[in-house]
Amino acid sequence: MIRLIDVYKAFGEKEVLKGFTLDVNEGETMVIIGYSGTGKSVAIKHIVGLLEPDKGTVWVDGLEVPKLTRAELFELRSKIGYVFQFAALFDSMTIGDNVAMGLRKEGKMSEPDIQARVSEALELVDLPNVETKMPAELSGGMRKRVGIARAIARRPKYILYDEPTTGLDPVTSAVIDQLMVRMREKLGVTSIVITHDMRSAYTVGSRIAMLFEGTVRQVGTVDEIQHTRDPIVRQFIEGKADLELVEAGV
Repeated sequence: MIRLIDVYKAFGEKEVLKGFTLDVNEGETMVIIGYSGTGKSVAIKHIVGLLEPDKGTVWVDGLEVPKLTRAELFELRSKIGYVFQFAALFDSMTIGDNVAMGLRKEGKMSEPDIQARVSEALELVDLPNVETKMPAELSGGMRKRVGIARAIARRPKYILYDEPTTGLDPVTSAVIDQLMVRMREKLGVTSIVITHDMRSAYTVGSRIAMLFEGTVRQVGTVDEIQHTRDPIVRQFIEGKADLELVEAGV
């Protein structure tokens, strides 16, 4: 289980999180939505210790993340897969080497076992036999799928997806959505998905939380969010412009 409790985070004078609290239950896919620049990615970076809260704390599997030693944090990260917004593949490395990178860094598996795991991960995202290709040879959607393969290669308990469908056409986005559902169903992983795409949120989410002004405005099931009476949440999910909010900087 993941718990973010009363998390505050500021960068200089800019306050981003202002008491962010959220529980993510075992086996669910929690989708975090919200306007651009509201701190969604900042929130999930606290889970893997890439950021430390100014106030509040984060727990993962009973471990208080901000208090972990470097070695303990490294061990925790081995259980968490992270899919970056733009895949973040290394252009100078083959697809196979990109996917194998985390496994080799751990140093716990033989090279034949690593190669087998890489093939397995790529098969799961419907990209067999691409190990020798370079990232530049693949489309944007395929690179995103390689990013997912790299995240699942270590067989994590949790996967964090940061804007997984950004920049993709609707058909490719739907493919990524189905892959995220597949990861939950076949691997039993617990996931957090950051997205602006409500179609994607409704497809993959077990529950949805909206981040607004540094805290959780509402959290609920897909049905509860779709039928919310909260005007801020409804405006966002329906994509309706409100000049008063725009002028206020939202």
